[in-house]
Amino acid sequence: MKTMMMCSALLCGAAFLTACNESPAVQETVAPENDTSQFVTLTDVVPDAILEIRYHSTYNFVGARVDGYEQPTALLTKEAADSLKAVSDDVKALGYRLKIFDAYRPQRAVDHFMRWGADVNDTAMKQYFYPDLDKSVLFPQGYIAEKSGHSRGSTLDLTLFDMKTEKDVDMGATFDWFGIESHPDFCGDPETGKYTCGFEGNVPTQDRKINSVQFKNRMILRAAMLRHGFKPLPEEWWHFTLKNEPFPDTYFAFPVKQLAR
Repeated sequence: MKTMMMCSALLCGAAFLTACNESPAVQETVAPENDTSQFVTLTDVVPDAILEIRYHSTYNFVGARVDGYEQPTALLTKEAADSLKAVSDDVKALGYRLKIFDAYRPQRAVDHFMRWGADVNDTAMKQYFYPDLDKSVLFPQGYIAEKSGHSRGSTLDLTLFDMKTEKDVDMGATFDWFGIESHPDFCGDPETGKYTCGFEGNVPTQDRKINSVQFKNRMILRAAMLRHGFKPLPEEWWHFTLKNEPFPDTYFAFPVKQLAR
């Protein structure tokens, strides 16, 4: 009996020592720029959105798939996606769907743009996106920059898709066109919605213009986005950022791909 008690004590002591020597579980820490926990796959929230992720393709101003776009999907912060769902509901009532060209953009993609911009001899896509500009002016004129609001996760580029005609709505200038034709105030006043080309001496450079229908189409998209908390960019009719973006100072680096949940 005594021997059995001693054995039991020894076993208990061994178990205690083993438990004491076990290391506590180590929780992996994630750098803020690599944290995807506050992001969603856009189509999980806005299932009616059409995706045409240009930087996962070769039809973009670079002419190649851009670094960091591992899958042709779109990611946004939860807050931006929820607001975009309200936009989608609005435009659907008018007979449209949202088409997304780009949403969250990793910093490595912006770095790719910078390298491309520095190579002034690479002008393969000039005729499609910047025929009137010498590539050397893209940096000083602000078309390419070291940081992008897209990398903060609450900015996106989009247009309208007409469900009746089954075509993109005519906005008068393509996505990522480098020129004044892309400005929301080109040929009109976005504040009043008034079309002005051909009136009051407002004649654009090289006599280019968009027609009143194209300007109105831009205003339909703009109005829907502004109603639900997005703010526009003065140089691009397709570009909007959530006013109350949750990460105004964080530039994320994780790649664009379906989020594992």
